[in-house]
Parts: sequence; structure tokens; C-alpha cells
Amino acid sequence: MTDPIADIIGDYKAFAAQQRDRLLERGIDISPYELSHLAIRVPEWDQYVHVRMLLERHAVANRENVWNGRPISLIVPAEPLEVLEGKAVPLIELIPPVHQRVYKMGLEHLGVVVGETFDAFIETHKPVLTGQQFQGPNSIPDPVYILMEDFTHVKFYRRSLRASVELFEGPFDDGFHHVDGWVPQRLVTATGPNPLPR
Repeated sequence: MTDPIADIIGDYKAFAAQQRDRLLERGIDISPYELSHLAIRVPEWDQYVHVRMLLERHAVANRENVWNGRPISLIVPAEPLEVLEGKAVPLIELIPPVHQRVYKMGLEHLGVVVGETFDAFIETHKPVLTGQQFQGPNSIPDPVYILMEDFTHVKFYRRSLRASVELFEGPFDDGFHHVDGWVPQRLVTATGPNPLPR
């Protein structure tokens, strides 16, 4: 049986298993925890729009907001994705270019909800954590993460990405809502203004 989501974003089951195994090597067992989301990055704006359209054919809702200067879509699949022998992934985060540092394109991070043990989790695993991502005033608390050798990540949250968004912006409405009138901007770097990838 074919998997239309995997056809669009790649082998997400293998990606989740790879990240789980890498965490086990670092002394972190995510089997007790829920999953928040899978994130996919694309290198060009036109590809973002195309992938968003394809994913929405297999989804019931989305929320798209501008963050860090460009829209990001949170897409709710019609059926949660199943990974790691039965764990559900209820949300796909689709991220367009560009950012201030190197990121892996394609399947880029797995979000894990550690819940109310978040502070203890940080204290226990501080030696293997890479850092904390500061996501603005409505991120409580900001996730911690591990950067892997291939520039993929695992991010750890107190509450899921969807629950965090809904806390401040209300529940996801049915249907699909996109940022109106946004066009790719020019990126100013130390070498001068450069057009964003299209």
C-alpha cells in the first residue's frame, strides 16, 4: 500500500527511527513521550507552495503565520502519521527558505513532548543537548534541541507545537488559511543584497 505523505516528504518512518536511535546512543529514550510534529524544510519558495498544496490534499486543516520573516505552515494530516511502532505524529511543520544558518533540507527535525518533566529532562540530559531555541514571546518554554551530525535535529518541548500555538491563537479552524500577499523578500547579507532562492 502506498503512503501519499511519504511520497511528498520522504520516508518519515525511517527518519523518526534514525533520530530515535541517535538519541538512544546519547542516553535518551523517547519511548515514554508523545511526539509533537515532523518538520520539513524546502530550499525554494515555489517548492514550499507546491509541497504545501500537495500536503493539504491529505489534511484537514492548517495554520500559516509569518515567523522569522517568512510564512511557515502547520498542517494537520487527515490521519496522524504513524512512526516508531505505533506513535502518532499529529502535525507537519513545513518551513520555506531562508534562515540565518545551515539547515538540512527535507525531513529536518522531530519534535518530542516531554511534558511537565521538561526542566528535569534538561538537567538530566544537559551534557548532550546542543542548545535552546528562542522562538519569541509566545513560546513557553522555548524548546531545547540536539543538532545531529547531518544538520538534522530533535527538539524537546514541554507542550506540543500545536498546543503552544493554540494557547495564544486559539484552536485550529477547519480548512486551510494562507498568509495573504506575501512575496519572497530580498536578503541583505554582509556581501550585499541577494535575492532569496525561488
